[in-house]
Amino acid sequence: MTLAHDLAGPSDSTRNVVLLHSTVCDRRMWDAQLPALVAAGCRVVRGDFRGYGETTYASAPHAAAGAAVDVVDDAADVLALMDAVGMARAVLIGASYGGRTALEIALRAPERVTGLALLCPGTLPGAPESAELTAFEEREVELVQYGDLDEAAALSARTFLGPEADPTTLAAVAAMQLNAYEVQLASADEYSAAGDFDVAALADVSVPALVVSGAHDLVDFRTAARQAAAALPGARHRELSWAGHLPSLERPAEVTGLLVDFLDAVTSR
Repeated sequence: MTLAHDLAGPSDSTRNVVLLHSTVCDRRMWDAQLPALVAAGCRVVRGDFRGYGETTYASAPHAAAGAAVDVVDDAADVLALMDAVGMARAVLIGASYGGRTALEIALRAPERVTGLALLCPGTLPGAPESAELTAFEEREVELVQYGDLDEAAALSARTFLGPEADPTTLAAVAAMQLNAYEVQLASADEYSAAGDFDVAALADVSVPALVVSGAHDLVDFRTAARQAAAALPGARHRELSWAGHLPSLERPAEVTGLLVDFLDAVTSR
């Protein structure tokens, strides 16, 4: 199975980029970054994880033998997408869960990764969960079970966007989250994501890395960013004083500039 995706940029570019979305969103979250990265000479692919955007769960999920639920291996799906579009190596840019998946790919296939840009990466394996995040998840599940998908999607947008997000951005994130609920609820089977890995092994990931956190984000993700930056030997951590959990949507131009600068630095090595 190949994830639903967009591929743009010169086919002969040596600056390959893979964009990995947050699970609050889908690949549309990169609408502002895609043309700017292409203009910077990058060849860029962005895909929808299974159960998000235009990718359903339906086609041959990676399932553990005898498992009670099907286990979707997002890292394997991204590597297969890179194969399908002819990207032997790339810089991985991931938001939230996409950032955590980027770390898993870097551990599993280090020869495929030339750099990592992690925007408010998802919590690392074994991390405790804050009361605030637990309360959000419980309320989200309650709303979905009651069938109030619109309010659940709006709750997600309010929770994960920072104070600078305007009504258009809030509506866009809510629409992507609503689509994810609908895609996932349409499946007759239950799925969970793979993704556990040895955090200590990140010390062996030697590629350049930019780790971004948002001062208005939940403590879980601010902690994850600090842990990832500390674990990766080639990492630089930057906290954005204005940002929530989805800075690339909150201040698109500023975050695009950070990403282009990082890509320039990686390419010049």
